[in-house]
Amino acid sequence: MRILFGNVMSKKRMLNITVLAALAFFFWLMLLICIQYVPINFDVAFLRIKQTEIQHPHYQVAFFTHVYTSLFTLLAGLTQFSSLFRKKFTLAHRSIGKIYIYLILLLAGPSGMVLAYYAKGGFWSQLSFILLSCLWMLFTFLALRKTIQKKFETHKKFMYFSYALTLSAITLRLWKYIIANTIALPPHETYIIVSWLAWTLNLVVAYFLFKSQNEIKNIG
Repeated sequence: MRILFGNVMSKKRMLNITVLAALAFFFWLMLLICIQYVPINFDVAFLRIKQTEIQHPHYQVAFFTHVYTSLFTLLAGLTQFSSLFRKKFTLAHRSIGKIYIYLILLLAGPSGMVLAYYAKGGFWSQLSFILLSCLWMLFTFLALRKTIQKKFETHKKFMYFSYALTLSAITLRLWKYIIANTIALPPHETYIIVSWLAWTLNLVVAYFLFKSQNEIKNIG
């Protein structure tokens, strides 16, 4: 029994370390992306292909709101999924969680809807990003609701889904790099494929990660 328990704890520890290492790497990548827009610059990186859209004041507000808030929402993952942090720093866990939730519901999510409308790739990529924004806000809202109802296990599940969509900011760029360097597709088709892969597969991974965490917990 001790050997079995030890193996379970080792697997859980390794899983947690792997996830945290991946999140730290993703945060570093996002930091490198966001720092390009500090101070505010309309002619750098992604905005160089958005010179028509960036002339609109509402697009400017939406873009920089989305970029700056995404950095903080991504950072939340380094603490919020750690059971050790949650137990030792309960107040900090709740405070960071509230900031994460309200940033998405009030700023990052709505601004993402605006950017989705102007997404390159036409109707299908626009539809993908609109669904992404809607689900992002929905899962985040449900996570908040389950906390109020004190249904913490369900809250955790929806936070997994919410954060999986937060990570789409990174996985979109990773998939774009992979496809552009392995498959010879026109940019239009590439972006449509990437716009869907960026978040749908994240939800699948989040589901199985949450399921595996529960299985390890139940064995323990």
